[in-house]
Amino acid sequence: MEASDERIGEVIEASTGGFSAQCYQLYKLPALGELVKCRYQDVDILAVTCNGSTSSLEPGRRPIARGYEEASEEDLYNNNPQLKQLLRSEFSTVVVGFKRGESFYHYLPPQPVRLHSFVYRCSPDEVISFGESMEFLMLLSGVQCEVPIEELIAACLRVMGAFHSPESDFNMRAGRKLAEIYSGDYQRLRAILARLK
Repeated sequence: MEASDERIGEVIEASTGGFSAQCYQLYKLPALGELVKCRYQDVDILAVTCNGSTSSLEPGRRPIARGYEEASEEDLYNNNPQLKQLLRSEFSTVVVGFKRGESFYHYLPPQPVRLHSFVYRCSPDEVISFGESMEFLMLLSGVQCEVPIEELIAACLRVMGAFHSPESDFNMRAGRKLAEIYSGDYQRLRAILARLK
Protein backbone atom coordinates (compact mmCIF):
# COMPACT_ATOMS: atom_id res chain seq x y z
CA MET A 1 0.00 0.00 0.00
CA GLU A 2 1.09 3.53 -0.63
CA ALA A 3 1.99 5.67 2.37
CA SER A 4 -0.43 8.43 1.28
CA ASP A 5 -3.49 6.18 1.49
CA GLU A 6 -6.24 7.42 3.77
CA ARG A 7 -7.71 4.79 6.10
CA ILE A 8 -11.45 5.39 6.29
CA GLY A 9 -13.00 2.38 7.99
CA GLU A 10 -13.01 -1.25 8.98
CA VAL A 11 -14.70 -4.31 7.46
CA ILE A 12 -17.70 -5.54 9.47
CA GLU A 13 -19.09 -8.03 6.93
CA ALA A 14 -17.26 -9.79 4.11
CA SER A 15 -17.86 -12.12 1.18
CA THR A 16 -15.98 -12.88 -2.02
CA GLY A 17 -18.17 -10.49 -4.00
CA GLY A 18 -18.16 -7.53 -1.63
CA PHE A 19 -17.84 -6.19 1.88
CA SER A 20 -19.44 -3.72 4.26
CA ALA A 21 -17.42 -1.37 6.43
CA GLN A 22 -18.02 1.01 9.29
CA CYS A 23 -16.43 4.45 8.99
CA TYR A 24 -14.14 5.64 11.74
CA GLN A 25 -15.75 9.09 11.59
CA LEU A 26 -19.46 9.76 11.43
CA TYR A 27 -20.60 10.86 7.94
CA LYS A 28 -17.09 10.43 6.43
CA LEU A 29 -18.35 8.03 3.77
CA PRO A 30 -16.60 7.40 0.46
CA ALA A 31 -18.53 8.69 -2.54
CA LEU A 32 -20.91 6.46 -4.45
CA GLY A 33 -18.76 4.76 -7.10
CA GLU A 34 -15.44 5.48 -5.37
CA LEU A 35 -12.68 2.86 -5.59
CA VAL A 36 -11.51 1.62 -2.17
CA LYS A 37 -9.22 -1.23 -1.11
CA CYS A 38 -8.39 -3.69 1.65
CA ARG A 39 -5.29 -5.79 2.11
CA TYR A 40 -5.50 -9.56 2.42
CA GLN A 41 -2.11 -11.30 2.71
CA ASP A 42 -0.13 -10.05 -0.33
CA VAL A 43 -3.18 -8.79 -2.25
CA ASP A 44 -4.99 -5.44 -2.31
CA ILE A 45 -8.66 -6.20 -2.93
CA LEU A 46 -10.32 -3.38 -4.89
CA ALA A 47 -14.00 -2.55 -4.56
CA VAL A 48 -16.47 0.08 -5.70
CA THR A 49 -18.64 1.77 -3.07
CA CYS A 50 -22.25 0.92 -3.88
CA ASN A 51 -24.19 2.32 -0.92
CA GLY A 52 -23.75 4.39 2.21
CA SER A 53 -25.91 4.79 5.30
CA THR A 54 -25.95 6.30 8.78
CA SER A 55 -28.03 4.74 11.54
CA SER A 56 -28.24 4.02 15.23
CA LEU A 57 -25.68 1.69 16.81
CA GLU A 58 -28.56 -0.16 18.46
CA PRO A 59 -30.51 -2.07 15.78
CA GLY A 60 -34.02 -1.58 17.21
CA ARG A 61 -33.53 1.98 18.38
CA ARG A 62 -34.34 4.77 15.94
CA PRO A 63 -32.82 8.22 16.37
CA ILE A 64 -35.23 10.96 17.41
CA ALA A 65 -35.41 14.57 16.22
CA ARG A 66 -33.46 16.88 18.54
CA GLY A 67 -32.92 20.10 16.62
CA TYR A 68 -36.16 22.06 16.95
CA GLU A 69 -34.55 24.79 19.06
CA GLU A 70 -31.10 24.66 17.43
CA ALA A 71 -29.94 27.31 14.96
CA SER A 72 -27.96 24.84 12.82
CA GLU A 73 -27.09 21.17 12.48
CA GLU A 74 -23.61 21.99 13.76
CA ASP A 75 -25.15 23.44 16.93
CA LEU A 76 -27.26 20.32 17.32
CA TYR A 77 -24.15 18.09 17.33
CA ASN A 78 -22.18 20.49 19.56
CA ASN A 79 -24.99 20.57 22.12
CA ASN A 80 -25.52 16.79 21.94
CA PRO A 81 -21.97 15.35 21.80
CA GLN A 82 -23.28 11.88 22.67
CA LEU A 83 -24.78 11.60 19.17
CA LYS A 84 -21.38 10.78 17.68
CA GLN A 85 -21.19 7.80 20.05
CA LEU A 86 -24.75 6.59 19.32
CA LEU A 87 -24.66 6.72 15.51
CA ARG A 88 -22.56 4.98 12.88
CA SER A 89 -21.88 5.50 9.18
CA GLU A 90 -21.45 2.38 7.05
CA PHE A 91 -20.90 1.63 3.40
CA SER A 92 -21.23 -1.41 1.15
CA THR A 93 -18.97 -2.33 -1.73
CA VAL A 94 -18.77 -4.58 -4.75
CA VAL A 95 -15.39 -6.23 -5.36
CA VAL A 96 -14.18 -5.49 -8.90
CA GLY A 97 -10.62 -6.83 -8.86
CA PHE A 98 -7.35 -6.96 -7.00
CA LYS A 99 -3.72 -5.94 -7.16
CA ARG A 100 -0.81 -8.29 -6.52
CA GLY A 101 2.60 -6.65 -6.70
CA GLU A 102 2.34 -4.10 -9.49
CA SER A 103 -0.26 -6.02 -11.52
CA PHE A 104 -4.01 -5.38 -11.53
CA TYR A 105 -6.54 -8.15 -12.13
CA HIS A 106 -10.11 -7.32 -13.14
CA TYR A 107 -11.84 -10.37 -11.70
CA LEU A 108 -12.69 -11.64 -8.23
CA PRO A 109 -9.85 -12.49 -5.86
CA PRO A 110 -9.46 -16.06 -4.57
CA GLN A 111 -10.41 -15.11 -0.98
CA PRO A 112 -12.60 -12.44 0.62
CA VAL A 113 -11.12 -9.84 2.93
CA ARG A 114 -11.08 -10.66 6.63
CA LEU A 115 -13.37 -9.07 9.18
CA HIS A 116 -11.76 -6.00 10.77
CA SER A 117 -9.54 -5.44 7.72
CA PHE A 118 -8.79 -1.75 7.28
CA VAL A 119 -10.38 0.04 4.32
CA TYR A 120 -8.41 2.69 2.43
CA ARG A 121 -9.19 5.16 -0.32
CA CYS A 122 -7.27 4.28 -3.48
CA SER A 123 -4.61 6.74 -4.57
CA PRO A 124 -5.05 8.66 -7.85
CA ASP A 125 -2.29 6.54 -9.43
CA GLU A 126 -4.08 3.33 -8.44
CA VAL A 127 -7.40 4.60 -9.83
CA ILE A 128 -5.75 5.52 -13.13
CA SER A 129 -3.83 2.24 -13.38
CA PHE A 130 -6.86 0.12 -12.49
CA GLY A 131 -8.90 1.97 -15.13
CA GLU A 132 -6.45 1.04 -17.90
CA SER A 133 -8.69 -1.98 -18.49
CA MET A 134 -12.47 -1.68 -18.54
CA GLU A 135 -13.01 -5.37 -17.77
CA PHE A 136 -14.16 -4.46 -14.24
CA LEU A 137 -17.35 -3.13 -15.84
CA MET A 138 -18.37 -6.73 -16.57
CA LEU A 139 -18.35 -7.49 -12.82
CA LEU A 140 -20.04 -4.23 -11.95
CA SER A 141 -22.80 -4.64 -14.52
CA GLY A 142 -23.89 -7.97 -13.05
CA VAL A 143 -24.37 -6.98 -9.41
CA GLN A 144 -27.56 -6.39 -7.50
CA CYS A 145 -27.33 -3.67 -4.87
CA GLU A 146 -29.37 -1.03 -3.09
CA VAL A 147 -29.01 1.57 -5.85
CA PRO A 148 -29.95 1.16 -9.52
CA ILE A 149 -27.06 -0.35 -11.48
CA GLU A 150 -27.17 2.54 -13.98
CA GLU A 151 -26.50 4.98 -11.14
CA LEU A 152 -23.65 2.88 -9.74
CA ILE A 153 -21.84 2.39 -13.05
CA ALA A 154 -22.20 6.06 -14.00
CA ALA A 155 -21.01 7.21 -10.56
CA CYS A 156 -17.99 4.91 -10.75
CA LEU A 157 -17.02 6.19 -14.19
CA ARG A 158 -17.48 9.83 -13.13
CA VAL A 159 -15.27 9.31 -10.06
CA MET A 160 -12.59 7.45 -12.03
CA GLY A 161 -12.82 9.85 -14.96
CA ALA A 162 -12.07 12.81 -12.67
CA PHE A 163 -8.53 11.44 -12.23
CA HIS A 164 -7.88 11.47 -15.99
CA SER A 165 -6.90 14.46 -18.10
CA PRO A 166 -9.43 15.83 -20.62
CA GLU A 167 -7.17 14.49 -23.40
CA SER A 168 -7.41 10.96 -22.02
CA ASP A 169 -9.35 8.30 -23.90
CA PHE A 170 -10.90 7.03 -20.64
CA ASN A 171 -14.49 8.02 -21.49
CA MET A 172 -14.22 6.64 -25.01
CA ARG A 173 -12.91 3.27 -23.74
CA ALA A 174 -15.63 3.16 -21.08
CA GLY A 175 -18.31 3.92 -23.69
CA ARG A 176 -17.05 1.14 -25.96
CA LYS A 177 -17.06 -1.41 -23.15
CA LEU A 178 -20.55 -0.38 -22.06
CA ALA A 179 -21.78 -0.67 -25.66
CA GLU A 180 -20.35 -4.20 -25.74
CA ILE A 181 -21.93 -5.18 -22.40
CA TYR A 182 -25.34 -3.65 -23.16
CA SER A 183 -25.49 -4.37 -26.89
CA GLY A 184 -28.98 -5.83 -26.44
CA ASP A 185 -30.22 -3.25 -23.92
CA TYR A 186 -30.18 0.18 -25.54
CA GLN A 187 -32.36 1.79 -22.85
CA ARG A 188 -29.97 0.84 -20.04
CA LEU A 189 -26.92 1.91 -22.08
CA ARG A 190 -28.56 5.25 -22.83
CA ALA A 191 -29.46 5.72 -19.14
CA ILE A 192 -25.84 5.13 -18.07
CA LEU A 193 -24.36 7.40 -20.74
CA ALA A 194 -26.82 10.19 -19.85
CA ARG A 195 -25.54 10.09 -16.25
CA LEU A 196 -21.87 10.50 -17.21
CA LYS A 197 -22.18 14.29 -17.55
